[in-house]
Amino acid sequence: MQNPINVFKSALRNGQTQIGLWVSLANPYSTEICAGAGFDWLLLDGEHAPNDLRSLMSQLQTIAGYPPTHPVARVPVGDAALIKQYLDLGVQTLLVPMVDTPEQARALVQACRYPPDGIRGMAGSRASRWGRIPSYVHDANAQVCLLVQAESELALQNLEAIAATEGIDGVFIGPADLSASLGHVGNPGHDMVQKAIEGAIKRITQAGKAAGILTTDNALAKHYMSLGATFVAVGLDTQLLVRGTNALVSEFKGVVAASPVVATTDKTYG
Repeated sequence: MQNPINVFKSALRNGQTQIGLWVSLANPYSTEICAGAGFDWLLLDGEHAPNDLRSLMSQLQTIAGYPPTHPVARVPVGDAALIKQYLDLGVQTLLVPMVDTPEQARALVQACRYPPDGIRGMAGSRASRWGRIPSYVHDANAQVCLLVQAESELALQNLEAIAATEGIDGVFIGPADLSASLGHVGNPGHDMVQKAIEGAIKRITQAGKAAGILTTDNALAKHYMSLGATFVAVGLDTQLLVRGTNALVSEFKGVVAASPVVATTDKTYG
């Protein structure tokens, strides 16, 4: 048994665009439906969705049956102990929210790596198939893909330094939180925010790192890709369900009032 190659990381390094979907329903049944669609990656959200370690493990096991779809897991916070648990579950690609400084970025790199390159604790775990992959401890560091979220004015000020951090594979722009930080709460489409996003994508790619973002606007997603974004989430499972159910009810019962679920779902952009 050999340690799996991180195909998502390899694709980003080769400049291959990876199209993804945000998965927030926290259930292996719905995750399997999404995995079967053929996305390059699925984001399992531990920040704004009701996921715990057990629900994440179940979804990882589900996605494994649908190669080459790759699971990316977002931790709720960049805590070294929690990162260790995610990695021990077998997560190879992590997305960490609210990274504002290069010092934070360096600490996250350390948390993702075994000594002597980092501080990750060693143990027999699902990631090593409980020791059945003897080479895991030697190969794991190279297969970890670390993506950090820049979603504040401070993060934009430090963007080049964050992107230049060795061990950071990509930087994801969080439009919702960025718009709030820039003084336009709930309006990521504001011209000021969009200009900041466009500039950030260019700065990330110029630093030699992959740029990522989430948008449910197809034209905007293609625009971001034209600027160089290479890991782009083009939808959310929750929003697809909201839109689909609203449309069905509207067809038979008339116009449906705006659902408060949409406002909650929009937060996932951050």
